[in-house]
Amino acid sequence: MANALSDAEINVELAKLNGWARDGDELVKEFQFDNYLAGLAFASGVGVIAEGLNHHPDLVIGWRRVKVSFTTHDAGSKITAKDVAAAEAIDGLGYPRS
Repeated sequence: MANALSDAEINVELAKLNGWARDGDELVKEFQFDNYLAGLAFASGVGVIAEGLNHHPDLVIGWRRVKVSFTTHDAGSKITAKDVAAAEAIDGLGYPRS
């Protein structure tokens, strides 16, 4: 079972992440794209990373945007280091590309 991060720990981690925010007990980020297919390609990449980490986000795919939300269910649906590591890995994809 993963341990939930404290509010102070979450704030420290958020300061290190690029554009991620806290929404209650979730880490969230909305990515913007030039077109719908670029968002779909990104979502597919997120899925591959999530599967590799065995830590799966909620994804909302919309017109030229994808919202990614992480929480750790086995920690009482709280934010853990697993969520932070997954967010860092997703940022490593380099999307959106300018």
